Amino acid sequence: MILSQSAEITFVDRDAPFRVLVVDDEEIVADSLARILNEKGFAAKAAYSGEEALESASILKPDALISDVIMPGISGVELALRISRQFPSCRIVLFSALTVVANLLKASGAENCGFTLLAKPIHPDEVLACLAA
Repeated sequence: MILSQSAEITFVDRDAPFRVLVVDDEEIVADSLARILNEKGFAAKAAYSGEEALESASILKPDALISDVIMPGISGVELALRISRQFPSCRIVLFSALTVVANLLKASGAENCGFTLLAKPIHPDEVLACLAA
């Protein structure tokens, strides 16, 4: 998947960058999205598993989590629940190519947590709009 870099955003304070943790077991997706966000003025870090993301979150203290849902080990839903408990003000954006994700959210008790859900392939404009909201 190639992510477009056409999105524009101007609200980021360069002295206090908005910290974003991007998680996907497909490294190219996580790296591409983190790179685009960094170019837009965010302080974005890529992680390639839920376990790695939890370790990174304790250091980064993210303002937002953007995560794939279906990953080996800790799923994106479980990761989002843990991150939202640890960092209650953290915005959560989940993405997946599978339509069963709504069922996963319901089964995990996360359906009413206010998480944003995007369909893969995600476009940077969609992500930036979620972060700006």
